[in-house]
Amino acid sequence: MAVVDLRPLPVHRDPARRIPQLFAGLALYGTSMAMQIRAALGLNPWDALHEGLAEQTPLSFGLITAVTGVVVLLLWIPLRQRPGLGTVANVVVIAVVVDVALAVIPSPVGLPARIGLMVGGVVLNGVATAAYVGARLGPGPRDGLMTGLAARTGWSVRLVRTGIEVTVLAVGWLLGGTVGVGTVLYALAIGPLTQAFLPLLAVRGRDVS
Repeated sequence: MAVVDLRPLPVHRDPARRIPQLFAGLALYGTSMAMQIRAALGLNPWDALHEGLAEQTPLSFGLITAVTGVVVLLLWIPLRQRPGLGTVANVVVIAVVVDVALAVIPSPVGLPARIGLMVGGVVLNGVATAAYVGARLGPGPRDGLMTGLAARTGWSVRLVRTGIEVTVLAVGWLLGGTVGVGTVLYALAIGPLTQAFLPLLAVRGRDVS
């Protein structure tokens, strides 16, 4: 299996593809989040936290994701992580798109429709993740927190990610976030889906003369 190099590239390399791909990927990501919320069958850990916080405050779901993203970015400072264009865009674009998508996508009627919306949301999330990560313009706030903690502690990325997501999911559930079969589906499917789409969407680096 080929290994895809995902180290960030300078913005000036292939901007005609990379920047539109970044923003398209983030827009699709926000849409996929709204689809999973409307399905009401369980959310991924971070969205369960976002939903729980939205239940406890007058803020919209999108605004909560932005506030959370900024807080997570502040945690980058002691970890010596450097944000990129993709990092900032991740906070802003997803927050706006998810609120717009929630206003447009109706709640489905009946379990088959909810399952279809949930599955579609998870698959779209895999495509979206591969698109914005593959643009190679900087990690999202939560991804950077994971890699930064792994680098500073010497722990494996798998251990750090598991610890973060279990903690986030527990807090989200306690605050009223939706946890269910969709949570399990997302946990099992998002890795393989992203891995399948990433070779198709990852921008490859090349020397610029």
